Amino acid sequence: MTDVLVLISLLLVAGSATAVVAVRDPARQALVLAVLGLTLTVLFTVLQAPDVALSQLAVGSALTPLLILLSVRKVRRPGRREGGDR
Repeated sequence: MTDVLVLISLLLVAGSATAVVAVRDPARQALVLAVLGLTLTVLFTVLQAPDVALSQLAVGSALTPLLILLSVRKVRRPGRREGGDR
């Protein structure tokens, strides 16, 4: 039974990683990256590594996508001029 769970988890991770690469918009890519973090958390839990799963949950599913979204928001300021004058 555990082999089936590991196989399903690996397929979910592979599908999520492919989706991260396939998405072109950085904001959506950050959200899909959070889903990838959750699927990796499930995989680590199935592989009986709860400490790694908790770390992945905190960093991979929450902090990294949050930092990417904040960076994208900072770069895409509305009303920003293209001319470069300050």
